[in-house]
Amino acid sequence: MLKKLKKENMGTSNLGWLESRFHFSFADYRNPNNINFGVLRVLNDDIIHPKSGFDTHPHQNMEIVSYVIDGEITHKDSMGNEETLKRGEVQYLSAGDGIYHSEHNLHESKDLRLLQIWIIPPATGLPRLYGSQRFTKEQRANKLLNIVSSKEKEAPIQLYQDVNFYVSELEKGKSLDFEIDKNRQVYFTQIEGSSIVNDIELNEGDAMEVTEERKLQIKALENSHFLFIEMKSE
Repeated sequence: MLKKLKKENMGTSNLGWLESRFHFSFADYRNPNNINFGVLRVLNDDIIHPKSGFDTHPHQNMEIVSYVIDGEITHKDSMGNEETLKRGEVQYLSAGDGIYHSEHNLHESKDLRLLQIWIIPPATGLPRLYGSQRFTKEQRANKLLNIVSSKEKEAPIQLYQDVNFYVSELEKGKSLDFEIDKNRQVYFTQIEGSSIVNDIELNEGDAMEVTEERKLQIKALENSHFLFIEMKSE
């Protein structure tokens, strides 16, 4: 089963310094029929304007992945970590019993666009994790790059939850296939460009819920940048 989610139907927010598109209920966007997709609780497509950002704030019992699309994100946290990441690079944390952090766009003139993704952990109070990975464009060019997995798998980033994140930048006209195991499902988001996914067209900002399917067939209609999350079926 394929359910296309048009960006025009998603929740939005504009705080001046921050423009967001919410794939699921978040902040002032409340939709009781759109709380989560399996263990995926939050997927926000954020634009943070220059010299602004999220000041220090707490998280607990959530696994958070930030995927940078454009610009630079500077992170600081209560574990003593501080760094700046750029396009295609990833910051992650598992907040466990509590962590404080801040995220800012310190650039003088360039917007920061990123995906903020929250995954529900398999248990509360797990040991805290923090890290980052500096992936290159070559690693995801015309192929699927597995950037996140569970600790039982071998992706560079390993969370507690049983999930896999894949990204790709696929050139116009090129195709990729992905096999979906039984009792697994996929949430697909078209970051840039456009694709045909199992005969359905997705444009920049659109998403798709994929359930009870055994394969993804992805073809780039134009240069296409996408991310999808594979997980257990509900």
